[in-house]
Amino acid sequence: MNKKTVRDIALTGKRVLVRVDFNVPMEGGKVTDDTRIRAAVPTLQYILDQKPRYIALMSHLGRPKDGPDPKYSLRPVVPVLSELLGVPVAFAEDCVGEVAKKAAAALPPGGVLLLENTRFHPEEEKNDPDFARQLAELGDVYVNDAFGSAHRAHASTEGVAHFLPAVGGFLMEKELEYLVTAIEAPKRPFVAILGGAKVSDKIGVIESLLGKCDKLLIGGGMANTFFKAQGIAVGDSLAEDDALDTAKKLIALGGGKIVLPEDVVIADAFENNANSKVVKVSDGVPAGWRIMDIGPATVEVFRKVLKDAQTVVWNGPMGVYEMDNFARGTYQIAEILAESSGTTIIGGGDSAAAVQKVGLADRMSHISTGGGASLELLEGKALPGVVALNDL
Repeated sequence: MNKKTVRDIALTGKRVLVRVDFNVPMEGGKVTDDTRIRAAVPTLQYILDQKPRYIALMSHLGRPKDGPDPKYSLRPVVPVLSELLGVPVAFAEDCVGEVAKKAAAALPPGGVLLLENTRFHPEEEKNDPDFARQLAELGDVYVNDAFGSAHRAHASTEGVAHFLPAVGGFLMEKELEYLVTAIEAPKRPFVAILGGAKVSDKIGVIESLLGKCDKLLIGGGMANTFFKAQGIAVGDSLAEDDALDTAKKLIALGGGKIVLPEDVVIADAFENNANSKVVKVSDGVPAGWRIMDIGPATVEVFRKVLKDAQTVVWNGPMGVYEMDNFARGTYQIAEILAESSGTTIIGGGDSAAAVQKVGLADRMSHISTGGGASLELLEGKALPGVVALNDL
């Protein structure tokens, strides 16, 4: 990446303001998955080794509606982060103003402070310059290591960079390295796998990838819209009628690059224990039944395409993987990628969750921490949180 990182700036004695992505799942006031917190540790450890005055951490959590909401407090992150870093972590009840300033001033040399959820202030999502300036008052240097939020031009991800020297962290660097290389200079064959529910969410991504990849495998609910566009009956399956013309155009544009499922698992209700069977896509889906997963023949077709791939990017599950009886297709794709000798990049979101659920995360080259950000990169969009960083 042609942007400065923490390696390119003096941090000793400095107040280092770091944007992290601690938007983690919680239940009963406890963190249930610390993957994103762990991902920030290498950057934070490096900064601590440089003997800063202190580190102040900013993050959002969830989508609080009207100001502060205890349900979205970042406080439960404190014990988890403290254990991972091996140092005490202080907590500020606000991310700006006197509360934040006092908490920062009270830190011992090299102390770590987690600020309360930036989204407790509506100015955060509006990228309000005055709010960004208030955040910037807590630091001498700004480090953005929140790749998962880099596609948003918010005060803590983009605005702050206008007031302080701004560099990327190691996670940001690694994400860009893998994803940008995959798009701009992939080892070939380059195969993309797209799943998830809607074609309309990924039109730009499909168009962009068709210009770059050798094959594009499509599964999940979005495949149903492609079937319907070709006049194939999909029964009660989720399909986007207003995207049928788009799907037809994409098939024409693909020129044989798009590979759709040949068979699917269908069920007579949208529930785990529904009656289910495998049908050929060309035979259509009867009324009252819906597509829930890709079938075994499709897995084998996809396996053949993926066998020799040197770069694979995967975003989106192949079916309703949250239901165990319809997770097989998604898990089998994860197993195929785990055996791959090429570079395998999992584009965050549900596909990352699926790979972790099946215990194959450590067999992938890279698992992105940002579903939305990785999709926008694959679409060829510039990420505001990256653009705002200082150039090398």
